[in-house]
Amino acid sequence: QVQLVESGGGLVQAGGSLRLSCAASGSTFNINAMGWYRQAPGKQRELVAVVINGGRITYADSVKGRFTISRDNAKNTVYLQMNSLKPEDTAVYYCNAVKGWTTSWGQGTQVTVSS
Repeated sequence: QVQLVESGGGLVQAGGSLRLSCAASGSTFNINAMGWYRQAPGKQRELVAVVINGGRITYADSVKGRFTISRDNAKNTVYLQMNSLKPEDTAVYYCNAVKGWTTSWGQGTQVTVSS
């Protein structure tokens, strides 16, 4: 079982930056992928960015060029650097880890971007 704890959310003005962190604990050996999803009010949860073992990274089109995902394997931590934030980035951001057939989720952290 993998436990995930997010931090770094908050309130920021449009154009500002935030950095989210997600620390994994528990059975972290052989985690295949770690990433970030978000869910805005009244909308479905959507992929923001994911990094897969071997270094392959995928971003949602809406965040390309603004967000950067990185992973520190030694610390079992994944980060999401968010720049040039827009009001439409407002959502609860969830960390995700995939290990074999098991998917784990964090509790979520709120990101609010004011116009």
